[in-house]
Amino acid sequence: MTAVSEGTSTGKVSGELHRTLDWRGAFWVAAGVPPLVLFSIGGIAGVAGKAAFVVWMISMVMGFSQSFTYAEIAGMFGNKSGGASVYGATAWLRYSKLVAPLSVWCNWFAWSPVLSLGCAIAGGYILNAFFPIPSETAPAVVDWVNAHLSSFTATSPDVVAYLAAHAGTALPDAIKAVATADAVTALTPAARTWEALAIAIPGLGTLHFNSTFVIGAVLMLVMFGIQHRGIASTASAQKWLAVIVLVPLLLVGLVPILTGAIQTTNVTGIVPPTTSYAATDGSWNLGGWTLFLGAMYIAAWSTYGFETAVCYTREMKDPKTDTFKAIFFSGLLCAVFYFLIPFSFQGVLGHEGMLASGIVDGTGIAEALGGLVGTSRIIVQIFVILMIMALFLAIMTAMAGSSRTLFQGSRDGWLPKYLSHVNDHGAPTGAMWTDFCFNLFLLALASDAGGYFYVLAISNVGYIVFNFLNLNAGWIHRIDSGHIERPWKAPTALIGFNTLLAFVNALFLGAGAKVWGYSSALWVGLAFAALIIPVFWFRHYVQDGGKFPPEAMEDLGLSDGDMGERKAGMLPYLALIVGAVVVLWANWFFVLPV
Repeated sequence: MTAVSEGTSTGKVSGELHRTLDWRGAFWVAAGVPPLVLFSIGGIAGVAGKAAFVVWMISMVMGFSQSFTYAEIAGMFGNKSGGASVYGATAWLRYSKLVAPLSVWCNWFAWSPVLSLGCAIAGGYILNAFFPIPSETAPAVVDWVNAHLSSFTATSPDVVAYLAAHAGTALPDAIKAVATADAVTALTPAARTWEALAIAIPGLGTLHFNSTFVIGAVLMLVMFGIQHRGIASTASAQKWLAVIVLVPLLLVGLVPILTGAIQTTNVTGIVPPTTSYAATDGSWNLGGWTLFLGAMYIAAWSTYGFETAVCYTREMKDPKTDTFKAIFFSGLLCAVFYFLIPFSFQGVLGHEGMLASGIVDGTGIAEALGGLVGTSRIIVQIFVILMIMALFLAIMTAMAGSSRTLFQGSRDGWLPKYLSHVNDHGAPTGAMWTDFCFNLFLLALASDAGGYFYVLAISNVGYIVFNFLNLNAGWIHRIDSGHIERPWKAPTALIGFNTLLAFVNALFLGAGAKVWGYSSALWVGLAFAALIIPVFWFRHYVQDGGKFPPEAMEDLGLSDGDMGERKAGMLPYLALIVGAVVVLWANWFFVLPV
């Protein structure tokens, strides 16, 4: 524990992360998690129907309960950064060299896409602000229609097609509708349709190098520049962003409740829809439960995310006391927002209102937020700005957490050595550049509406796998490393309950990944998880000659030559087998409604 005492007294060690953070700083860095509710609030309403706000509440309660396991094991590792996946991975190292890095890898590729998804939505907002698509009633559209209406006749191909698709429509109405659509297309700014290149990747999707991609890439560079100056600078920027964003967001959740704007019919009769994105109520049959579990699957990506508060243990001045405070108060903050925002959204807009295209793809959420507190156009514009800032807040949190996961994975001998490079400000720039390049690829994949939820569905495979492994790591550490000091110790009954939740999460994974329109999401996600095999093999056997760095197990008082007794016996292997069975059974048993 020498590094801890040295870092505590000086705050900075050459070539190391700097101990410049207290629990409040970690709390502010994690304050980017509440805005994640806005990433998928429309998508979850689409698959859960009237049960959507209940999904958010249940998921948040699960995330809060699970965080107590993470808080305990995080306190055991004052020398490590990188978050719960790193601390939990050490529990598996005695039983399998491969499972440990799998946990870290899955956590990283689950969190990292927040950068690309957030930048994709922010790019859409910026395009809407500077290059808006004209509405059908805009004066310019009306003038264009009046000038070109005579060129459309009953024999025009588009008119014939419209009449065929809209039986019973009068010819003049059909001509006007077609002319209006052509007017909107003609008057749409070129920036909204510009695309330099599109590359189809079989089995994955299409990379779109368009306006959204360019804007998103610039935004990521800005975030990189801020974090380049270290965690203290990041925490300071996050604090002010959080205050500016979260206070109005809290008002959005409270005002409809206090003013009586909640429509009772919108939050009663809790049932899933008949099918995904249908405005009609379904029932709790097999298809309905499948949709519900699919919503729980995606909600976990947001509601569990405040566990990132323990990513900065190695940068805390007093990790023994700061670690638990950081994750506990971050969880309370998230609970407020994940309870209020979905409830108010659904209570005012109703199920059908939540299915609007702008809500589902994220680009119309700011207007909806403004509408919950007033009808003034100025209020709406203010919320557009706040929404972009909220996205920045979430992106900053994701870059800070995911880069430190890569950093510590490298220090512990699981990931390539270059990822452990730290600059003079104590920022893990090797990991940050890797995050940036990886997310450029994902940004191209998510730069159209079809790719957005595909990226989310795939990345969440990793997040559920990580949570499964880490919740089981809680009891494994209790058995194998019960002698290690724990600054905060969770009740044993809670460790047991959270272990049960690990298998509930496995159920979500098996049943839910396919709900989002991509039957291959589970298998693509597992294939990406399997990429850790060649990555780890290269680092461990090529770069390190089959041995782990001394610091990998130093917090447990162990070395590579002595991994310690496997006191848990076959139980960890049994947990893996049961988890895999639950995933495969759920994937087979639960089917989408038709």
